[in-house]
Formats: sequence, C-alpha cells, structure tokens
Amino acid sequence: MSEAALDLRGIAKTYNPGTPGAVSVLDGVDLSVSQGEVVALVAPSGAGKSTLLHIAGLLDTADRGQVFLGGQEMTGKADATRTRARRREVGFVYQFHHLLPEFTAAENIVLPQLANAVPAATARARAGELLETVGLTARADHRPAQLSGGEQQRVAFCRALANAPRLLLADEPTGNLDPGTSDTVFAALMALVRETGMAAVVATHNLDLAARMDRVVRLEAGQVVPQ
Repeated sequence: MSEAALDLRGIAKTYNPGTPGAVSVLDGVDLSVSQGEVVALVAPSGAGKSTLLHIAGLLDTADRGQVFLGGQEMTGKADATRTRARRREVGFVYQFHHLLPEFTAAENIVLPQLANAVPAATARARAGELLETVGLTARADHRPAQLSGGEQQRVAFCRALANAPRLLLADEPTGNLDPGTSDTVFAALMALVRETGMAAVVATHNLDLAARMDRVVRLEAGQVVPQ
C-alpha cells in the first residue's frame, strides 16, 4: 500500500474528565488509511465517530495518542500549523451541506480556494471541473435555495475537494437524503474520490453503502475493529 494519508495511533478522548459525568468515547483508537483508499466507519449514534473524525481532521485534540497526516505528525503542533495543515490536507463533508446561501454553487467552491491563496481564474476553472464531474455544470450559477437536496450535497462534496486535499472526512454525508438520492450522491462522491486518488473516511449508518467501499471498520467500546 502507498503511504498512509491518515494514521491514528492510540487515540483516546474523554469528556468531562475527573467528574462524575465523565464519558470516555475513544479508548486507544488505531486506524490507518492509505492514499486512494475509501474506508467506511460504522457506529451507532453516540459511539464517538464524529469525535474521531474531528480529531483526525484537526478540529479537536485527543487526550492522548498521535495523529499523522501524510506521514507528518500533527500531535502537539501550534494552532496555526494545525490550521494550515487542515486547509491544505483535509476536506470535510457533513450530513447537512452548510453551503453559503448568498453565493452560487460555483462561488461556494471558489471561496475556499481564494482563502488558500489560489488565483481567482484558477479557482473558477477548478470549480467548473468539479461541477462537471458530478453532473452539475448547468447548475453552476444557481444558489443553494434553487438546488435540490442531492444537488446541494454534491456541491458540498465539490467544495470539500476544492483545494485537492489528501484526505476526505465525511460524516453521514447521505444521512439526510432519501434512498434514491442517497445512491446518486454516493456515486458522485466515489467518482470524485477515485478521480483524485485521495483517501476517504466515510461515517455512515447505511450498511449497503458501507459495503461498496474498500474497507469497513466499526467503532465499538471506544476502539476501531474490522467489520
């Protein structure tokens, strides 16, 4: 396998430690995801999968353990360093698209690139390419309110991939969609991931979708185990 895009070693996280209400959600998680690999993360609600994704994506910190992105250890790095790495290396997709309502589909994809100092013309071209990949070229100038739920989520995928990250983290990306739309959106996600060769971790309750990914792991009792 190629170099790991994501390597988690011994990740532990407890909320409200040292109190009667302490809750241990992660207890020594080990997970390695190679470049080009799509991993399904299956877990019941409240098992800690969102916490795990936030730690992997440098949005949260673990109580102990190490996070490596592309072979670079991020544990204990300064906030500015973590922010730069997150912008360059990680794309996020959530159950709800969180598109900016006042901007068009294309503009929602251009904006994160501008924040990463990409020239405007290059950013617009990249947005066009991504929208074409998911079949939304004709909707580029539409605002989110003019798009269906499935179209909005496909735009959110494109936004997550705008800066060509090494790793995509998706938290229940089809959880708010009907089954037919879910299949369409999932196919678009897989097409984008395969085309770019990035790694992806997709948290989902949908076992049928999980089975279509390269590997399935389950979060149980605070640890990741093979499905």
